[in-house]
Amino acid sequence: MASDPLLSAGKPVLFDLQVNGFAGVDFQRLNVSVNEMEHAVRALHNHRTGKILLTLITDTIDNLCRKLEHFEYLRRQSESTAETVIGYHIEGPWLLPEPGFMGAHNPDCMTTPSIPDFDRLNTAANGHIRLLTLAPELTGSPELIEHCTRRGVKVAIGHSNASEEAIDIAIAAGMTLCTHLGNGVPSHLHRHDNVIQRLLTRDELTAVFIPDGIHLPPHVLKNFVRAKPQDKVLFTTDCMAAAGAPAGTYSLGEISIEVGEDRVVREPGKSNFAGSSLTMDNAVTNIVQYLDWSPEQALLACSTGIAEVLGIAAELSE
Repeated sequence: MASDPLLSAGKPVLFDLQVNGFAGVDFQRLNVSVNEMEHAVRALHNHRTGKILLTLITDTIDNLCRKLEHFEYLRRQSESTAETVIGYHIEGPWLLPEPGFMGAHNPDCMTTPSIPDFDRLNTAANGHIRLLTLAPELTGSPELIEHCTRRGVKVAIGHSNASEEAIDIAIAAGMTLCTHLGNGVPSHLHRHDNVIQRLLTRDELTAVFIPDGIHLPPHVLKNFVRAKPQDKVLFTTDCMAAAGAPAGTYSLGEISIEVGEDRVVREPGKSNFAGSSLTMDNAVTNIVQYLDWSPEQALLACSTGIAEVLGIAAELSE
């Protein structure tokens, strides 16, 4: 794919809606410097990624506000950062605090969805929150979904075991996406009655998948994608600091993460993944290989298709 004209010389064209860190820089830290951020941005561009939603995972509301204020400061200090980080994806703290469903998120920081807390976060982000992932079965989720939707913030289900009824209510309130569908769930589920099956049937929801061949084996990814209308499928890396960097030990906030030569991101002593080391240009390559999609189809689902679903395509074309 590196030689494909769609990803050859020219400005970076890919858009990743879930980036937790890159090129050795952990975006969950409170002290990312201007130089570190510009290093991460240059590395993203080298991997053909020109736009991202910088993603913050579960933490206290106070810490998330401090992080958002700091990244807004970095955007003011660096033109390349401002042009690349076009908003934020907040994944947590309103997730299901149960083993398997919570993934690498800290359950001690998970809380009940709160409109005032969301407003605090969005104020700290100068109104740049673009996407919120939550578990819609939690008390207060429908009200928060409706509040976000009215403000142009898209809402996705993730790290959730929502029932059919809870999914119905969330869709009616304005939820439109599924975050890393097929992941953020326990390794053992009922073979028929599980949240993956419930969400795959919902053509109202756009499914976002991680095409690294690890989070979803290629045959599973192919089956899941076949279950959705093609215009309801997008891709992300859900990458952390090891993306665009060598194997080694990295941080994801307070967690120490190990990444081997196999590029699997592991939290030592646990079976769950903690993000990926995938880059978006490799994602396009994998989509073509795993799904028999054309390069043009893969590119669309990794670039302008994402902007369209987030409702910001016109803004990015200005």
